[in-house]
Amino acid sequence: MQSFIRKLTLVMLDVFLLTVALYLAIATKFGVKLTKYYLSEWFFLWGSLVVVSLACNVAFKLYRSLWVYASIDELLYILSSGFATGVLFFGVTKLMQIDVAYSVYFLIVVYNTIFLCFSRLAYRLMRMLSASALYKSGQDVKKVLIIGAGYTGVAVLKELRRHPELGLKPVAFLDDDVNKHGSQIMGVKVYGCRHKIEAVVNKLGIDEIIVAIPSAPRKIISAILNDCKKTKCKLKILPSMYKLINEDITISNIRDVQIEDLLGRDPVTLDIEGIGGYLKDQVVLVTGGGGSIGSELCRQIAKFNPKLLLILDIYENNAYELQQELKKHYPDLNHKVLIASVRDAARMDAIFAEYRPSVVFHAAAHKHVPLMEDNPQEAIKNNVFGTLNTVECADKYGAKRFVLISTDKAVNPTNIMGATKRICEMIIQGMDRKSKTEYVAVRFGNVLGSNGSVIPLFKKQIAEGGPVTVTHPEITRFFMTIPEAVQLVLEAGSMAQGGEIFVLDMGEPVKIVDLAKDLIRLSGLEVGVDIDIKYTGLRPGEKLYEELLMAEEGLAPTRHEKIRIARPMDIDIDDLKRELEKLKFIVSGPKEVIIDFVKELIPTYKTESEIAAAAGENKAAEKVNKK
Repeated sequence: MQSFIRKLTLVMLDVFLLTVALYLAIATKFGVKLTKYYLSEWFFLWGSLVVVSLACNVAFKLYRSLWVYASIDELLYILSSGFATGVLFFGVTKLMQIDVAYSVYFLIVVYNTIFLCFSRLAYRLMRMLSASALYKSGQDVKKVLIIGAGYTGVAVLKELRRHPELGLKPVAFLDDDVNKHGSQIMGVKVYGCRHKIEAVVNKLGIDEIIVAIPSAPRKIISAILNDCKKTKCKLKILPSMYKLINEDITISNIRDVQIEDLLGRDPVTLDIEGIGGYLKDQVVLVTGGGGSIGSELCRQIAKFNPKLLLILDIYENNAYELQQELKKHYPDLNHKVLIASVRDAARMDAIFAEYRPSVVFHAAAHKHVPLMEDNPQEAIKNNVFGTLNTVECADKYGAKRFVLISTDKAVNPTNIMGATKRICEMIIQGMDRKSKTEYVAVRFGNVLGSNGSVIPLFKKQIAEGGPVTVTHPEITRFFMTIPEAVQLVLEAGSMAQGGEIFVLDMGEPVKIVDLAKDLIRLSGLEVGVDIDIKYTGLRPGEKLYEELLMAEEGLAPTRHEKIRIARPMDIDIDDLKRELEKLKFIVSGPKEVIIDFVKELIPTYKTESEIAAAAGENKAAEKVNKK
């Protein structure tokens, strides 16, 4: 409705201005008073001019453009419409044998074009004048540094000037192109390369920095943002170029810097054909489909047009929200939500019997380390026996491929959660030796923003005014984004031949305290001034450093640079199942008995007390050696 009113207003304004243009053209030629000849023909001339001009305006899309964003293209449309109006009006009058002086045609074109420009560009002119007045007043105006003086940076400059109500005044550019240094772009100087960030910020009193180089590699963006962090400026960024394709750059594209931007991880390249080959037109089951990893798996699998996507989860709220999201974004997707627990062997058997999934992604698991330390029984029931139930169903009903989502905590585990995931890896490696189903595991570290991860916790603590709690000043973790992890899981699935443990390249480990400081800084606050960091001590079962590979495993490359393969271990599934039957018998017993039994299954599993005791013995031995 608002768009219709805007167009109707423009049409009525054009009719009025055409009337003025016709009068001025005749008056300029013959004087202020119209002659009788022209007066008698006035209504015909006026009606013809209105019809012809409006038709030309429609043809050149003058009623469809958003004139707040008017540029050279719109000016060319106006000139073209004005000229076409003159030519067609000339043709109409000659056809009707009305004698009009040639200079009148010319003047009509001139006046009409001037009025079209004025009516379309007046709004922009008023905004520019109001912006100039606002900047000069100095009230609530923040100085902005734009990093990147290319097309995107200039577009950001224009956008900020179109929106003076934001109170953001671009005062400087930085760009690595030496040919631009010292020059001015629309009155804004390019002060030099990006290494001058701190100097320019201090010299000009910059309040906000906008990074506008979406085509730059993520590592370059990360380096720039880390330099920007040294200032106290608010940071904003344009998304990656692939997200801006076919989009005009607007204020809505400019967003706050996120932790993901600081990691500097480049977008994942995928073998779309390979992934589509094992997902397209297949029945795909995702257990734990409502969780962080499971839901993202469902979103990305939906892009490959499966025959049926089965979303299995015990928690109905998350599954319901995902279902509504998929209905909105993938209306043609054939999918079904199954509320069930992987612990329930009979229910899982019935599901496999009914739907016969050919591909299974097993993401259902208890993963919170401290909670599982207090409840090892539940970790074993859900992670170990839930996986065993699903694995056996996949074998029984002829699934082609089974992908287990594992964790770096399975490597030399120091907690029951990691130990249970290592048992899960052993199950799939043992089953692969005797089954036609291809069983594989994909092992990776922490994902940013997942349920229970430190990022949501830190954000909540910052919102509450702090303090932000970190367990230890030296604790580190590997991180990647949820979409990146899931893309690599799908890619690894396409490489599966059976029995592999795929290890994802997690990049460099990140100190958790640095992560906390970055989040505080990105929130516009200062560590130690606005928000304090409090160290609480390592939690039960928590490591200082995570590992992605066990000592007894080798590591081989794959066709994808971010995926490696750990050498399969020789696991006899029948022997393992016999041990698991014993574990099932004692799983509801005392915690100490359960832990001791799991240690026998996983020799590399060391509890916190054992690690502390070993560290004490090492220190004692060192003292003896020194003596």
